[in-house]
Amino acid sequence: MANQLLSTVAYHDSLPEGYARPEHDRPRLADVRTDTNIPLIDLASPDRHRVIAEIDQACRTYGFFQVINHGISEELLEKVMVVGLEFFRLPPEEKAKLYSDEPSKKIRLSTSFNVRKETVHNWRDYLRLHCHPLEEFVPDWPSHPETFKEIISVYCREVRLLGLRLLGAISLGLGLEEVYVEKVLGEQEQHMAVNYYPRCPEPDLTYGLPKHTDPNALTILLMDPHVSGLQVLRDGAKWIAVHPRPNALVINLGDQLQALSNGAYKSVWHRAVVNAEQERLSVASFLCPCNSAVICPAPRLVGDGEDPVYRSYTYDEYYKRFWSRNLDQEHCLELFRSQH
Repeated sequence: MANQLLSTVAYHDSLPEGYARPEHDRPRLADVRTDTNIPLIDLASPDRHRVIAEIDQACRTYGFFQVINHGISEELLEKVMVVGLEFFRLPPEEKAKLYSDEPSKKIRLSTSFNVRKETVHNWRDYLRLHCHPLEEFVPDWPSHPETFKEIISVYCREVRLLGLRLLGAISLGLGLEEVYVEKVLGEQEQHMAVNYYPRCPEPDLTYGLPKHTDPNALTILLMDPHVSGLQVLRDGAKWIAVHPRPNALVINLGDQLQALSNGAYKSVWHRAVVNAEQERLSVASFLCPCNSAVICPAPRLVGDGEDPVYRSYTYDEYYKRFWSRNLDQEHCLELFRSQH
């Protein structure tokens, strides 16, 4: 099945069968807007109260923000992008060793989203890695390129520290104690998707990934600094392009933070589009609650005599429900609303 990988072909001069979306479900790239007000937060600012307030405001209005001066070096970010591209340029027989379309497999190379279930494919190959605890998973990571394990390990460690720091700021922004969210989520799992979007002959007809929200708590996205592709739904109505900024990381709120905040924070609908001129790479790191974590709105955020917006559930229950659906169906959290 590894011959399904888009990255085994140097260039496709037409869209293969099974990739064209029906007319009503196309990206309409001409209608996408640029928003110059996307929150950009300087984490090195000496005014910590202001940083927390800016993060809180971004979580309530946009559901995502970009961070600069986040503590991960420019050199490391560049190395991650380079070694990621090198991986997708490996010979097909090398990549075939890692190919799998079994979603529960912890380390695998695959294509699209869920090849077994979907009727239309997405213009993407991706390498899925589990990253915590590192010593448990790194031995099974790709052995080529030779520097892959070392570079990605260092990045995973630093991303985790950044993610936990951001969860602390998010807790404080909600008026909770700094460790509240981290405690509720338990010993968080950490996954990574190295996404490769080849040049596409007909970008108006397909997606890299269709619109979706992230089922986890927090996503930290490293984008190709030269090629746009991420788009976010604003006010439930218009798509805005998130243009990459040098050395910035995009922070996306996942469904679990929307639930914990009793709906005050937004888990944002987003999608990836492709283009005809350039290939594109992105590296998404996901912080996920441990499976047994019980997710429910923080009591302090539920008004006296009111019902919480969402019922209690375990992350395991949520994740199974999320993966049993199509990516772009209604917001999965709608299935967990309180019935009162």
